[in-house]
Amino acid sequence: MKGNCIRTAAAACIAAWAGHAQATDVFNLEGFGPVSRAMGGTGAAYDIGPGAMMMNPATLGLMSDGRYLSMGLDVVTTDIKATNTATGETASSGNHGGNNGPYFAPEAAFVYRSGAYAFGVGAFAEGGLGTQFGGSSFLSRTVTNGIDTGFDNFSRLLVLRIPFSLAYKVNDKLTVGGSIDAVWTSLNLGMLLDASQIGGLAAQNRVSGTLLPTLLGVPGLSGGYVNFNHKGIVGGGASAWGIGAKLGLTYRITPDTTLGLAYNFKTHVGDLTGHATLTAVSSVAGNIPLSGDIAVHEFEMPAQFTAGITHRFTDRLSVSADYQRVFLSSVMKDINVTFTQAGTGANLNLSLPQNYRDINVFGLGAQYRYNDTWTFRAGFHYAQEAIPNNMMYAVIPAIPTTSVTGGVSYAFGKNDILDVGLSVGMQKTLTNTSAPNTAVPLKVTHSQLNAVIAYQKRF
Repeated sequence: MKGNCIRTAAAACIAAWAGHAQATDVFNLEGFGPVSRAMGGTGAAYDIGPGAMMMNPATLGLMSDGRYLSMGLDVVTTDIKATNTATGETASSGNHGGNNGPYFAPEAAFVYRSGAYAFGVGAFAEGGLGTQFGGSSFLSRTVTNGIDTGFDNFSRLLVLRIPFSLAYKVNDKLTVGGSIDAVWTSLNLGMLLDASQIGGLAAQNRVSGTLLPTLLGVPGLSGGYVNFNHKGIVGGGASAWGIGAKLGLTYRITPDTTLGLAYNFKTHVGDLTGHATLTAVSSVAGNIPLSGDIAVHEFEMPAQFTAGITHRFTDRLSVSADYQRVFLSSVMKDINVTFTQAGTGANLNLSLPQNYRDINVFGLGAQYRYNDTWTFRAGFHYAQEAIPNNMMYAVIPAIPTTSVTGGVSYAFGKNDILDVGLSVGMQKTLTNTSAPNTAVPLKVTHSQLNAVIAYQKRF
């Protein structure tokens, strides 16, 4: 029975995912569940419900005794626009296909708390990104020879986690917890590289393989286009399963003040694999498509360390603050891709520079319990910019940093609660004028609205 529940929760989370959420902390959502989302993405040191499995499993031990079933839904809308600052041409992400928003990310969880122990299992979207610029903008035109290819430029990433969590109350002050997570990563990508970008990558020894002489020998070479895309509402053109893990604790410093610490280990997921098409764009011979297989190597989610503190000023008012260090530099130095041509085994290895920085993330939230029915929340969330501006690709912007948040809970009774959280990602602009990651001077603006609603039943 338990196995069936786990499979059902995971299937529901995957099957209802109609796109993939653009996150403010590069690829991570700013908080998990409506309580955390409303309070600035905090949650290391107070009870945020089943979302604890994604932040600090030890806070499951702060829940009251009982069995909890939670069902929720994230809805993410984005406003992303790329501009060629040399010509003034613009390209908007949206209304071009299944990789653009709005995005719907369900979550499901079950928690059992009794005495010193708490157990939990769930299915949550950790985050991702999604863009789709279509095939008629400047992004689909080569600078070399000015060919309008009509190729769609897009990306879609989903990281799904299925945590199995345990918390144990050691004494009245200390609770410890941990989780083992099944991790599923899927990726769609369609990206046109101009011949000048290919040449720049080759000069940096970032392109290799037995197909390289053939590609560079194409007469009138104007660009190259890589495309792997699962067009349904579920999954990506390249995907893989792996594992992740978390450890955490909470420590009650005083009756009204609690400290929380958590460490989320780097994921270990196999190469993302699938079928792909590599197309050489020639001003002489037209488009020359090659079918084959793609492998995206070592595409992992980073390790994260979180420290948080919560203080209860009165029975109605409490405030929480979290600090997080995200170790992106060890997992997003480059995006390494291998294309292998079907039938021949000839290959092309491509290493796209990213050079992401480790970042600091700060969250602040407040909660006011108006009465036994209504609880109100508000917060602020800030994450440092992770990507150097000269490394940005239009299809992988990942640039919002600042959000203001709010939310409300309505209790139908002691055991039935409806929670709502809202996060407004403020518009951020980033420019890139440097080869090889762009062939034209590029400016991208991005803002978004993230909402999450969940119903929790205790029985």
